[in-house]
Amino acid sequence: MRLLSLIFLLLMGHSLSAQNNDTYILIPDRVFDGIQMHSNWKVVISQGMIAYAGNKIPDNYANTRRIELPERTLMPGLIEGHAHVLLHPYNETPWNDQVLKEAPALRAIRAVDHLKSSLEHGITTLRDLGSEGAGYTDVAVREALEQGLISGPEIIVAGPAIVATGSYGPKGFHDGVTVPLGAQEADGIDGVRRTVREQLGNGVDFIKVYADYRWGPEGSSRPTFSEEELRTMVETAKSGGSYVVAHAGTEEGMRRAIMAGVETIEHGDAGTAEIFKLMQEKNIGYCPTLAAVEAISAYNNYNKGVDPEPARIIQKKKSFKAALESGVQIVFGGDVGVFSHGENAWELELMVEYGMKPLEALRSATSGNAQKFHYSDRGMIAEGMRADLIVVDGNPGEEISVTRNPLLVVQNGVIVVDKRN
Repeated sequence: MRLLSLIFLLLMGHSLSAQNNDTYILIPDRVFDGIQMHSNWKVVISQGMIAYAGNKIPDNYANTRRIELPERTLMPGLIEGHAHVLLHPYNETPWNDQVLKEAPALRAIRAVDHLKSSLEHGITTLRDLGSEGAGYTDVAVREALEQGLISGPEIIVAGPAIVATGSYGPKGFHDGVTVPLGAQEADGIDGVRRTVREQLGNGVDFIKVYADYRWGPEGSSRPTFSEEELRTMVETAKSGGSYVVAHAGTEEGMRRAIMAGVETIEHGDAGTAEIFKLMQEKNIGYCPTLAAVEAISAYNNYNKGVDPEPARIIQKKKSFKAALESGVQIVFGGDVGVFSHGENAWELELMVEYGMKPLEALRSATSGNAQKFHYSDRGMIAEGMRADLIVVDGNPGEEISVTRNPLLVVQNGVIVVDKRN
């Protein structure tokens, strides 16, 4: 990890960390505070924090520098819930080739641009869901961000995901070939407990497990770990002050992960009304990754708006509708890396297209994800919160697509992007 940090330092040539002790006032047409929209609010930024948010500027800030933002909306920075900063789009290089042929150092260098693009497009915090064959390189990337060697969102990382033996990784090689899996195998109660401890010891922020995968007949998706194995991972992670999230697409894989006590379910393509209701009752979040499904369909020559919808998109719309009706907490996260970094807001657009109200989608990407990912200092515009903010043209409560290209991005009170005319 020290070697990777040195690579970053040499690449960037100097520290990108910024200190901003300025005090200034943002005056937009409207403010989305993470819960609801407000008109005529003014927001005071001081020492990297939100010092005031409301209709009347306090007297002690009467002479403070003001930034007028007519016809624009101020809102919390977006919190991406499912990304892979060490992957790049599959139509550029297939997943197998990225895992088998691209060295972790090369992938780390790519991540510099991925993170920069994410920040420029309004992502101020990001949950990375696995290094996909690059070991603990994501931990080193997080450390490079923390040390100010590179710029990007603040990230939390999962390291190598945990998979059951034989269920995951590139296929089609004879038994004399040792193939990089893209994850870490573990089996049995003692084995999964040991692996969770090892990963936490190597610096991951949380544990990702594949509760099912495409290892059944003809590549069908089937559950992998038993409920007892999954519960052991959850209990071990909790003992270490962490938690577990689960890739799960089948009804049974989802059910086992839910009963084991994971915090979020990723993908959930075959989720049913009963499964989502169970998640809602147990306060487990659902990250549907709609954009990944659309992207992969496009890579398979689906022409949206012209061709009939593929079966996978039809099923995804069905499961997402059931999730919305259940009241389960929706986690904003598109599986970016499958598609281009910086295109994160595509997921917000699809959430609305598939039936979510724009304000609900905005809550998911701000205060909702902050709460689900255990952040108490962000995701809201309120006094005492961290000044991670974006400014967009127009009203995202009416037209969600305006979140694609923020005009201002503020991170820790520092204006890191300014695209105003």
